Amino acid sequence: MVFRWPWWQNPALSCHLVDRAPHAGYRPHMNQPSSIDTMAQEKLIALQKADLHRRLYPTERRSGMAAKRDGAALLSFSDNDYLGLSTHPSIIRAATKAVEAYGASAGASRLVSGNHPLYDAFETRLAAFKSCEAALVFGSGYLANIGTIPVFAGPQDVIFIDELAHACLFAGAQLSRARVQCFAHNDMAHLGHLLARHRHAHRHALILTDGVFSMDGDQAPLKNIHNLAKTHDAWLMVDDAHGLGVLGNGHGTAFSQGVQPDLMMGTLSKALGSYGGYVAGSHAVVDLLRNRARSLVYTTGLPPSALAAAHASLEIISMDPERCARPLSLARRFCQTLGLPAPQSAVVPLIIGSPQKAMDAQEKLQQAGFLVVAIRPPTVPENTARLRFSFSATHQEKDVDRLCQSIKNLGLAP
Repeated sequence: MVFRWPWWQNPALSCHLVDRAPHAGYRPHMNQPSSIDTMAQEKLIALQKADLHRRLYPTERRSGMAAKRDGAALLSFSDNDYLGLSTHPSIIRAATKAVEAYGASAGASRLVSGNHPLYDAFETRLAAFKSCEAALVFGSGYLANIGTIPVFAGPQDVIFIDELAHACLFAGAQLSRARVQCFAHNDMAHLGHLLARHRHAHRHALILTDGVFSMDGDQAPLKNIHNLAKTHDAWLMVDDAHGLGVLGNGHGTAFSQGVQPDLMMGTLSKALGSYGGYVAGSHAVVDLLRNRARSLVYTTGLPPSALAAAHASLEIISMDPERCARPLSLARRFCQTLGLPAPQSAVVPLIIGSPQKAMDAQEKLQQAGFLVVAIRPPTVPENTARLRFSFSATHQEKDVDRLCQSIKNLGLAP
């Protein structure tokens, strides 16, 4: 099984998920014990030589988009807290009350004793918000995808996936052991060709795509994909982690494009300002996931506080479409000022090229008072390292204008 991630071709530089045969010159060390530290050091050296070594920076988030890193007060344009709800007083109160009433942990998996009544209340509300019969909450968006995909695709089936889809969609596809066909990014002619060529030889077919692509900010043409799915008897699953709360009056990318996918996945950790993931669909689909999604069955449930916070956030989104529209409005202001293409979401990339240049640009902006994180391979394709800007309803127009001026002053504008 080979997944064609063009930027994950060098195993020395990535945690690839590609099954590979042993190297032709490989000989087992029968008399020499291997050292896990030596292997780790070799891979770390390769990462450092390629300017791809990462480390975790302690970052303190405060109200709004204020942040503190390395002792410096910064304004963050790197958070996915698109509506600023993670620090909203109502959300904090809801989470605090849940902790005080129910404790800090679910205590067990949902199928044992960790299915708190807050789950049912939130899932019912979420399903209605997504215009679906039912919804199911997972421990994270990643867990939702790797648990769901293998339930609906197996060795006799075929998966078609956008080449720039999120890594957890690829991971779920690999876990399913289905045949995987990767289509060029948002290329409907290529997808149609692959469907016509491969669909008939398999029992079921599943198409996987992001609604909003997290590193480029563009939308998938869901209506066209949905039409192809119907034509070729395939199911469509959309990961809308970055569309929920921002597009379609907050309802997401599929709603904004007038499409109802078979499986709608999203997170509680971005626009909802909490933590967790979900899948929404029919009653039968959700009931099967309850019984067969391993990432739900074999893991502890979310803390009650996360559910309470997400539910409170969903109520705010339902009642405040202006808040939902603001991130995209600010992204448009940013792009117009810098002469960038019109944005399709709250995410805007500024392509730099090499990893080292992207890291240098990150450092320059930090010195100017902004937290904008460089994104490097293997997260993005080779030679497309970038600054990824994300806009929140809590940003002010003057914040965006000051950021644009700094980008121009530093010579980073296109």
